[in-house]
Amino acid sequence: MLTMVYSLCMSADDKMGVNKDSVRNAILNSYVRYGEQFAGKPWLSPSARLFAEFKTNGNRVNYEAFTFAKRRQLAALVMAEAVEGKGRFMDDIIDGLSSTLEETWWGLPAHYGTKLMNPDDQNVDLFNAETAGLIAWTRHVLAERLDRFSPMLAKRIDREIERRILIPALNTNYWWKKASMNWNPWICSNWLACVLFCEHDSARQAKAITQIKSAMQAFYNGYPADGGCDEGPTYWDRAAASLFECEYLLTPKEATPKEATVPWSFAPWPPKSPQSTPPALKKMAAYCYATYIADGYCLSFADSHGNRHVQQPNVMYPFALFVGDTTMRRFAAYIAREKGFFQNAAALYDKSGNYPTLGRELIFISLLDSFLDETPQEPLLADTWLPSLQIMTARRKGTFIGMKGGHNDESHNHNDVGSFVIYDGGTPLLVDPGVGEYTSKTFSNQRYEIWTMQSAYHNLPQINGFDQRNGKQYAARDVKYTKGCMTLDISSCYPEEAQINRWTRKTKIDDGGRVTLTDDYDLKSRTAPLRLMFIAATKPTVNESKSAITLGSHVLTYPRGCKAAIEPLDDKFDPMLRSMWPNGLWRIVITDNSRATKGKLVFKMKSEE
Repeated sequence: MLTMVYSLCMSADDKMGVNKDSVRNAILNSYVRYGEQFAGKPWLSPSARLFAEFKTNGNRVNYEAFTFAKRRQLAALVMAEAVEGKGRFMDDIIDGLSSTLEETWWGLPAHYGTKLMNPDDQNVDLFNAETAGLIAWTRHVLAERLDRFSPMLAKRIDREIERRILIPALNTNYWWKKASMNWNPWICSNWLACVLFCEHDSARQAKAITQIKSAMQAFYNGYPADGGCDEGPTYWDRAAASLFECEYLLTPKEATPKEATVPWSFAPWPPKSPQSTPPALKKMAAYCYATYIADGYCLSFADSHGNRHVQQPNVMYPFALFVGDTTMRRFAAYIAREKGFFQNAAALYDKSGNYPTLGRELIFISLLDSFLDETPQEPLLADTWLPSLQIMTARRKGTFIGMKGGHNDESHNHNDVGSFVIYDGGTPLLVDPGVGEYTSKTFSNQRYEIWTMQSAYHNLPQINGFDQRNGKQYAARDVKYTKGCMTLDISSCYPEEAQINRWTRKTKIDDGGRVTLTDDYDLKSRTAPLRLMFIAATKPTVNESKSAITLGSHVLTYPRGCKAAIEPLDDKFDPMLRSMWPNGLWRIVITDNSRATKGKLVFKMKSEE
């Protein structure tokens, strides 16, 4: 018999019949099957040498993969037990908890100051907090069963949470408490779970909640007014979505219906009316579909690791209900359908982050009945404009274009002011390459030595031999937007040595889906050929006689007299980029060898049909 979480999905007056019951049971049983694959497996802890690799050779992936796999093992078993309720996973969970509690530190070496972990240094980073959140949710949802084994285990969990998270987070003025990027709400959402589940000192609990609310307000204050995430769609999941989790968990328990059966007494549903939700949070929610392209693709920029189906229904759907956003609710249902949630829900759980997010899944499953009634709908918006981030999108006759302005000191920045992408429905044509695996260089003063961070590998010009520079002063000017059209001057994004008076870039899509890019330039002098870069996700074919390049079903025409060259980028790929672009990427380089200091370069993209 499915208990606990199953009871959340049933209502006394359920009228949906056998079909809905069958779907519900299939979903819940998938979590049991997922947990079964980890039953009886040993619990391994990472070695000191593995942790030291980041300081030794710059590799952070090996340690992360090892520790994330262990957390995945625990989260899978806990969810299976929470759903099934027979106790058959408890022995493995108890051993997994004990093994994790014995680890010296729960975070990542990239966020630690020394080569070797020190038990007395419990720095609160993303994954120290994330692991603590996983354990706190486990303690809460399985409290009675853990006590049945031994009350000492819950006490041990509370002590470890206290020394690793509760005390250092409360007593240290960490930089992330005032940040407007993902570290703030990501850590706070896990810290808050620990405060609510594991903090037994009421005075300390009140102080912690006050600090968390202050950090949340700092995040609100620093976030773009248009609700856009300057870190890209991937980080929305741990920026705005984690802020929602904080708001949800802080909702007064008085709103809980008396008849509700939930495994956490303080987290009611619905927690408040959509009308009382902060307007800023509503805008943050809408970002997840404002940047949506088609067929699972999102407008990718900055350090977005994924470019397809980057959002998960397990946080999108509760978030949508919280803010009263029908488009987002239906989008969550669409993603669930496309990802096979109704056939194998646990497959999404497995991929809901670096490892499964237990708290999110429990909240999501508690809403399963209403979720099964949603109508899946892809949010194919005709136009969006995010003025704070200076991001536009437009869709005409199935062709999508997205363009960004902004500056080159955004969070997780790439030097990409004025870059754009073009998709044919859900087929990528001209793209942003994204980012590869993180290494020690990624967040160091060598960051812009990485090719994916450079403007030369975005859809941008190289002017008099110079690429864009990083820094807030390297920003777009004179930005103008109308539906389907964006114009901006990108001259300030290049160094003085580039000798630019003005470089006005304009992209426009007409009602027939034809895109025109115009670069109108005024240079102080001409010291090198002008090179225009285009990153293609479809293998390009050049027709020199027509000054045209075929990209799948579309043709890109370039100015007469220019030369086109094609450079495959596969040899620059790491496993992350390979997973994003399995068919490869190519850089198209259009070279203008004229000596003119003023002129226009016009490019057109249209369907061959």
